[in-house]
Amino acid sequence: MTVEVYEVKELVFNIDRSSSVPMYQQVYVYIRTQILTGKIKQHTKLPSIRQLAMLLNVSRNTTQVAYEQLLAEGYIRSESKKGYFVEVNMSEQLFTYEPTTVTHTQRQKVVSETIDFKIGTVDKENFPIAKWRNLTNKVLMDPIMYSYGNKQGDMSLRMAIADYLFQSRGVNASSEQILIGSSTQHLLLILTLLLKEEFHQIAVENPGYNGAREIFSLQSFLIEPISVFENGVDVDQLWKADARLIYVTPTHHFPFGYTMPVNERLKLIQWAERVKGYVIEDDYDSEFRYIHHPVPSLQSLDSNDRVVYVSTFSKALLPSIRVSYMVLPKRLLPRYEEISSLLEQTASSFHQRTLAHFISEGYWYAHLRKMKSLYKRKMKVLCEEINKHFDNYIEIKGDSSGIYVVIEVKTQMSEKDLINKASNNGIIVYPCSQYFIKNAPKYPHIQLGLGNLSEHEIKEGVCKLAKIWIEKNEI
Repeated sequence: MTVEVYEVKELVFNIDRSSSVPMYQQVYVYIRTQILTGKIKQHTKLPSIRQLAMLLNVSRNTTQVAYEQLLAEGYIRSESKKGYFVEVNMSEQLFTYEPTTVTHTQRQKVVSETIDFKIGTVDKENFPIAKWRNLTNKVLMDPIMYSYGNKQGDMSLRMAIADYLFQSRGVNASSEQILIGSSTQHLLLILTLLLKEEFHQIAVENPGYNGAREIFSLQSFLIEPISVFENGVDVDQLWKADARLIYVTPTHHFPFGYTMPVNERLKLIQWAERVKGYVIEDDYDSEFRYIHHPVPSLQSLDSNDRVVYVSTFSKALLPSIRVSYMVLPKRLLPRYEEISSLLEQTASSFHQRTLAHFISEGYWYAHLRKMKSLYKRKMKVLCEEINKHFDNYIEIKGDSSGIYVVIEVKTQMSEKDLINKASNNGIIVYPCSQYFIKNAPKYPHIQLGLGNLSEHEIKEGVCKLAKIWIEKNEI
């Protein structure tokens, strides 16, 4: 099939050099809008990075960053020795574009009023809604979608997850070992039902994810806090505890972001085998790691069937899709089969089957590459701005992965004071005190999410925090 190729010789528009919006972002938004409105057609050849820089009288770095963002988001493609071409097919993408009537001045006013560093959010503007909707329409044609579906989870999704986990995390699992649920907490609740007859205590990280800890407490497990250091949970302390279960976040410790090295992971697996217990590995956002190679999952290192692997799609897609999954050790399957008839599936059948197609047709991997690139850039901006405005007053924790950081604020103010001062000035930040069971740190720790903030909002938010917390001589 012959593809008709157009070429844009000139792409000239007004760059507002007095604007606080970076010039590369102005270039990106303009080209993206021209594509989405159909003014620049699919397969159109764009000016080269150098040509566009000359046309707009900006640096090559400005146009290069704009093209890189368009490339990462799938709006354009790069062909070796040929240049950049529009990739988006408007027949699939047109309904995703909603022309805005909000002016730049109004946008700036909204940004200046409230900037929310909420954790657990994602970059909603880059969710592939067109592809998702097309796949959902396909799923609606399947008669099986008009039944309750499999209680353990959609089989096609479980098979897709098994393949994905083996490729990305080295997890060895069959579809029979995988359970689908609406959230990690729901799956942990099922897990406690499988374990509570034999186990009555569980070790947890201190600090650690309070959402998991609360589930274990509600199920009457005695909680044993185990200290966390830069190498992860203190395995030596764990040996002295009475618990034979432990819940950990070894790849991206919640909330400090530490990564447990392989030798410590092997010690943890050895402990589980020795005490005849289990390690519950929560791998909640392992897709977003920005330095070094991925560390093998605990489950991939375990030859004794002693690791329960838990993860979610909420951090990479949308939290509202509500699809998480758990890989059970084979020795727990008979107990699950005993109670499975009492358990209802809580994740949407439509979302499960749509997600199965999304993975099997290759969209999931492309989406991850795009989001990793975007979040890596946002993380870089966030950390650079913190170091620029706070100097030695703040220590950043967890900047090598994930979509949030924790900052230790070296101040005499309390955590509550820091949060209230920020809130009174239109900046919403989040506490870490609830993650500690005991041994609270000397200085307050604040959590900053970056998922749904623009680079401009990140810069303005950090700048305001510095003025609020430093310039009044509170630090």
